[in-house]
Amino acid sequence: MQDESGKAALGSPAVARATTAQNSLHLNGHNINQNGHNTTATPQPQFGSGAPSPTPSPVPVIPREQWGGKYEFLLSCIGYCVGLGNVWRFPYLCYRNGGGVFLIPYFIMLFVTGVPLFLMELSLGQYGAAGPITVWKCCPLLKGIGIGMLCVSCLVCLYYNVIIAWTFYYLASSLQSPLPWSCDAIANVGLCGNITTNSSAGRGLSPTEKFWNERVLGVVNSEGLHDPGPVRWPLALCLLVAWIIIFLCMLKGIRSSGKVVYVTATFPYFVLIVLIIRGATLEGSLQGIAFYLTPDWSRLANAQVWNDAASQVFYSLGIGVGGLLSMASYNKFDNNVIRDTLIITGGNCCTSFFAGFAIFSILGHMAWKKGVPVGEVADTGPGLAFVAYPEALALLPGSAFWSIMFFLMLFMMGIDTLFGNMEGITTAVLDEFPHLRTNTLHKSLFLGTLCFCFYLMGLLLVTDGGIYWFTLIDSFSTSFGLIIITLFMCMGISFFYGVNQFCQDIIDMIRHCPPWCTKVLYYFKACWVFCTPFLLLLILIYIFMEMYNTSLHYGPYVYPRWGKALGVCIGATCCMQIPIWAIVALCKETGTLRDRFQKSIRPLNSWRVNLNSSIRVEQHMEPERVEAPFTVTLTDMDFTAMTWDAGTEA
Repeated sequence: MQDESGKAALGSPAVARATTAQNSLHLNGHNINQNGHNTTATPQPQFGSGAPSPTPSPVPVIPREQWGGKYEFLLSCIGYCVGLGNVWRFPYLCYRNGGGVFLIPYFIMLFVTGVPLFLMELSLGQYGAAGPITVWKCCPLLKGIGIGMLCVSCLVCLYYNVIIAWTFYYLASSLQSPLPWSCDAIANVGLCGNITTNSSAGRGLSPTEKFWNERVLGVVNSEGLHDPGPVRWPLALCLLVAWIIIFLCMLKGIRSSGKVVYVTATFPYFVLIVLIIRGATLEGSLQGIAFYLTPDWSRLANAQVWNDAASQVFYSLGIGVGGLLSMASYNKFDNNVIRDTLIITGGNCCTSFFAGFAIFSILGHMAWKKGVPVGEVADTGPGLAFVAYPEALALLPGSAFWSIMFFLMLFMMGIDTLFGNMEGITTAVLDEFPHLRTNTLHKSLFLGTLCFCFYLMGLLLVTDGGIYWFTLIDSFSTSFGLIIITLFMCMGISFFYGVNQFCQDIIDMIRHCPPWCTKVLYYFKACWVFCTPFLLLLILIYIFMEMYNTSLHYGPYVYPRWGKALGVCIGATCCMQIPIWAIVALCKETGTLRDRFQKSIRPLNSWRVNLNSSIRVEQHMEPERVEAPFTVTLTDMDFTAMTWDAGTEA
């Protein structure tokens, strides 16, 4: 049953505290429901009346886990957002796109697209207390958005743990003295005389490039995407260890991962502070910082700069993947999501900015020692984390110690991000099959099978040519498909579910909403309705134009046309879930096409019931009420029965 605004009627007393649309008054064993139209009095069923009770049997409530405290949720979200992209992507984009000038488009994109979408995803998950698929009971037509998020999460998990495997390999190699990629190693004595030679002229010109390309990746043995070659078993073993750690940390759900983040989310900050202090004491560090922050105002007129800013916001905040929505679903219903959004996004932004000081202070020292400009030693992507920066660390006294610290930091950052992505997948499945939550053995088997399947599929990425497949999946899994998913999420909530109702839901969650929260919601409402969809559409158009005009490459290797087409299919698979499941939702309804559309955008009856189980349990003592039509005709017998009941109780 639904009212005229399209919201589902409440069949559970728990929901009475979550919305002002329906209020219940319990008087002498009778429920009087006020819905704004008519007042209905539904007498409670009397024992021995002889008539069958119209009250349906109560649906058993499966308890849902909750965070042990608000700090677990905050640290989990900060760890999820503060990932490897903050270390190897933001500093490079900053110096490539005009230094300090890049912060202007970055902050604009952050506050107009990143923060509003972040708040939308957190609020949706917390209010619905459901994963990325089940939460779309609020608008069944858009269930495909949740399926698309699940597809993106699977792709990200597939290649992201490979980065952790690389980190393990470097971490194990850092236990050697001297470091195997340093000039002090005997095998690299002949190479160190050619360090200043242009590395693009050939492979193996520097010890770090030789170690990365030959010892770690084995890419020198592959001709391209069509020639993956054999599996590199040392990397395969590192990948297996990485998935075993993920499995053990997530075995008990948020009860275990929520405790792990106290270490994994805070340790990287300790290492960053240590690296910044150490870098500031090195000769040439100021040269690297100046290169990092020197503004080039002409870059603001370049559309590529704005696209890089938007992509970095999406990449670092993890929007549209389902991890944020899933983690928020384990919050208490009255958690202040606006406060958490500002804390998490602000912390992520500051981490990206200060990570640049840790990176470029040491790169500046390396450039000074080599006598070359900083631009020649800086790199992007995996090259910065696994080539340029390890080479800089090898020049420091006590290089093995600094290398261990750095790769431990990368491991902690990567594992936190993977927690969030895996949580998005497991929560989506457990919400669709809730019996798994009550059976620990079945839940463990499901998680183990999931991790093992990801491991088997990830073996392709640790072959000799695995880096080509890694780059392909990385480039297209979070490209246009992710933008389309977030665009439909924003427009669906704003125009189908209703932006006013959504803001009211947020206010309902924040019981004692401070005045500033209400004022901030006006800004977010403007973003959700106009600014954010408009910018997402511009970004999407630019991505398609760039995809058509430029070729995909890794180093000197240019991807063939069939490889690029395969990448487009990967991205399209994620966003095509939206129209497919929309058609399914329409087919399930009856009536004309217009009627089916109207019915499919209305929340299901179980939408508002899907709140915190603890709230339901607390108020389960109240007698069950029977859902009835809005207009009920009362007879004299009803009033006589009420009088008789009152006399009996007296």
